[in-house]
Amino acid sequence: MDKAAKTELVGTLNGIFNTTSVLVVAHYSGLTVAQMQDLRKQMAAEGATVKVTKNRLAKIALEGTQIASVGSLLKGPTLLAYSSDPVAAAKVAVNFAKTNDKLVILGGAMGTTSLNVDGVKALATMPSLDELRAKLVGLIQAPATKIAQLSTAPAAKLARVFGAYAKRDAA
Repeated sequence: MDKAAKTELVGTLNGIFNTTSVLVVAHYSGLTVAQMQDLRKQMAAEGATVKVTKNRLAKIALEGTQIASVGSLLKGPTLLAYSSDPVAAAKVAVNFAKTNDKLVILGGAMGTTSLNVDGVKALATMPSLDELRAKLVGLIQAPATKIAQLSTAPAAKLARVFGAYAKRDAA
């Protein structure tokens, strides 16, 4: 890799690190190519990305970002998982690590907060942004549904009363 390519990669990584909500750092030593592809597919399905890069270049790209605290985790064969959704990358990484013991989560960062292994696991148990939005929409719609039911209830009761009188008079 020549110097221009390295400079471009550092710039790209710096842009990613400045815009990402969460970053998870893990060791991937021993994962097969098929397992790595599976991890990438799972991450992509959740809107997250996995990147393997030289630690030295990643440390340079981390300088001046909110998540610079993860620089100390970049030792050995590491991969970086990141996403704009605050929990997507952590959730996929933790679930993948449960079935593949070769993926070892080292820690990560969420904004300016540095996360240890337990912090990443706790983040993975939280509902995703889409799940929270769905719950919020459900909560907002519930009162409207109840109002609609209450407004139609008196009319339905009146119709039943008139129907009962009509049957009584017909008999």
